[in-house]
Amino acid sequence: METSMGVWLALLLGLFPALGWLLWWWNDLWYALPLKFRYSSTGTRLPPGHLGFPFLGEMITFLWYFKFLRRPDEFINSKRRKYGDGEGMYRTHLFGSPSIIACFPSITKYIYRSGDVFIVKWPNVDLMGKTSLGAVHGKAHARIRSYVTNAINRPDSLRRIAVHVQPRMVAALQSWAHKGQLKGYSEVKKVTFENIGKLFVNFEPGPGLESMDKLFNGLLKGIRAQPFNVPGFAYHHAIQCRKKLEAIFRVELEKKKKNGNGVETTNDLMDGLMQIEDDEGKKLSDQEIVENIIGLVVGGYDSTALSSTWALYFLAKFPNVLEKLREENMAACKNKKGEFITSEDLSRMKYTANVVEETIRMANIAAINFRLATREVEYKGTNLDYNSRNVIEIKSDIIWVHIYAGYKIPKDWKVILWIRYLHTNPENFDDPMCFNPDRWNKPAKPGTFQVFGGGSRICPGNMLARLQIALFLHHLSVGYKWELVNPDAGIIYLSHPIPVDGVEIKFSKI
Repeated sequence: METSMGVWLALLLGLFPALGWLLWWWNDLWYALPLKFRYSSTGTRLPPGHLGFPFLGEMITFLWYFKFLRRPDEFINSKRRKYGDGEGMYRTHLFGSPSIIACFPSITKYIYRSGDVFIVKWPNVDLMGKTSLGAVHGKAHARIRSYVTNAINRPDSLRRIAVHVQPRMVAALQSWAHKGQLKGYSEVKKVTFENIGKLFVNFEPGPGLESMDKLFNGLLKGIRAQPFNVPGFAYHHAIQCRKKLEAIFRVELEKKKKNGNGVETTNDLMDGLMQIEDDEGKKLSDQEIVENIIGLVVGGYDSTALSSTWALYFLAKFPNVLEKLREENMAACKNKKGEFITSEDLSRMKYTANVVEETIRMANIAAINFRLATREVEYKGTNLDYNSRNVIEIKSDIIWVHIYAGYKIPKDWKVILWIRYLHTNPENFDDPMCFNPDRWNKPAKPGTFQVFGGGSRICPGNMLARLQIALFLHHLSVGYKWELVNPDAGIIYLSHPIPVDGVEIKFSKI
């Protein structure tokens, strides 16, 4: 009996470590090992890294740094310490897919410029809509992007939008002063969503818009979540929210069609999408219109609201910046005689523009972007002007010379562009966690500032976002003062960075 128990105990003690080892290396054995054998004859190799557990991959490690330690940049720094720089590339398994992380300027620029090879691939594209601007490619993307860019980014469009959005901003700030103490994030979201709702679908403020706000919040939380379509998980809730939003926009679309197919202009984005025609005179389908409205609200709403909220936070933390900002904006409105500031006025306000750029750099709303490799690609690095590269390694007084041509990015693997690390890496920005708008008196190092993406897929609403933040800064700085109630509040980083108290402030007129 004792012998039998000893055998079973030995088996268990040996089985569990072996099982743990197998689970830990499962993804590497399944995805990476066959590729390593295939690449060994060519001198190329996969980027360094580890693919982690089956299905989960390194999500536990990702959540550990982002959610529990709240030190998100350590996710990449830990890889650099363990594997070296690796041209800023590491293999991993995140959000359900084997992936290559790209976190250095050279490789991110390469990916952005190779848009025909590395196509946009959201982890949960069904939430964005399969025909939305963020999901389509080729002619379909060019057609929708052209209209959106013309509708919201051209100078005449920005001029019109500047006049349109300021009354709500002014009214909101006046109400804040009346309240005295408030949560900045909630209030900024409210006025931002009211303006977006009016610009995109001509919705007026009210209970209906407030309900939509909650639905979009639910949708946003599921976009970068693990795709568990099970009640209780963020992804499942996001799917339900999206269905309800689609129903709301379909009703609005039918109303517009009954009123003359959008020709009776309310001059909103939905009207414009209804009128788009390609070279053959073909218009967007109802599904394309609805999905693109949802996608554009997702892209233009929360990011602008979060950036404006961070502006409140940083200006309270750095009163010297607020003083310079106030001086410039007071001078700009000295001769306005009650008129609103214009987009042309803003174009001459250099320090305000610097504050906007520094705010969106430090806010890091979109920490990561996703691409999909449509074919196998060899990346030869930043210093390679020839087909092979020699790496010298000294071990035990023996010199080993490794010859390889570069790193392979396998077909059908995701590429995760780690944009946050570009902006917080001290190799790219001096003292990166210090809010310093003066750093923008000279251009950033090439490829280090990618808040709106790059290449042909750069965010079409980037100028609209900058305009709204600058207008908010103007009215905020010339008329009001505020202080943080919890200046040492911690920061949460998922799904987007925000102080835990929602930037609670005491707010009053100057």
